[in-house]
Amino acid sequence: MSWQQVCFDYDGSYPGFLTCVFEAYTHREEPADFTPFDQACASFYAQRSIETDQAKAQRVYRSLEAKLGKTGKDWLLRGFLTCLPDRELWLWRFLRLGYRQGPGFTRDLTNSAVNQIHKAVLALNSEAHQFTGFVRFSQLEGVLVGTITPKNRVLPLLRLHFCSRLPQEQFLLYDKTHREALVHTPGRWAILPMEDFQMGQAGQEELAYRKMWRTFYHTIAIEGRYNPKCRMTHMPKRYWGDMTEFAPPEQEALAK
Repeated sequence: MSWQQVCFDYDGSYPGFLTCVFEAYTHREEPADFTPFDQACASFYAQRSIETDQAKAQRVYRSLEAKLGKTGKDWLLRGFLTCLPDRELWLWRFLRLGYRQGPGFTRDLTNSAVNQIHKAVLALNSEAHQFTGFVRFSQLEGVLVGTITPKNRVLPLLRLHFCSRLPQEQFLLYDKTHREALVHTPGRWAILPMEDFQMGQAGQEELAYRKMWRTFYHTIAIEGRYNPKCRMTHMPKRYWGDMTEFAPPEQEALAK
């Protein structure tokens, strides 16, 4: 018996995606597309609106390590954080392959689904690693505040790094791309949706620290070895917009 092709509308969350997987297997439906509720549109395929069911999502989640192996389970979760086009469809194909073949399937990089997820997860991990060095915090009214503009949803990966290194600090790291923020107070953290965030005005002490940091950055540069291409290799230009050392001084003058 062939599976009917269906478009799944869901809330865009990982538990929501796992609920869709449960429903697909239960009703023998092959997903033609996965669409968040706020992006739903007309389709040539039958459409189903799936409300997230934590019990169903947990049943699928508990099966992942046994069926996909530890690596497959990790790639599925991290794959959901990536900016891979048609992400859910690739994750669905990846998951179905793992269910059929078992844990060793992640070694088969000739398979298109495994290869796509593998590359997407590598890009996610690389971007998160870059941000551990490229995030710049400002101290505003006793709270450390920073902004980033990532391609992937890196906050869940950055959480452990910053929470472990700043355990006694209150800080907020805002992801402008995905409109969410990592919020931390001593002993507690959360990743929360946040439609908009403005840094606010910096005080004189913060402005002085920014000036000192820019002075240090430019002072240690060796003029005779200036190599902009090498700098952009090690510090890609897309990160510069949120980095203090690249902010023009007049931005801080306006904040006074």
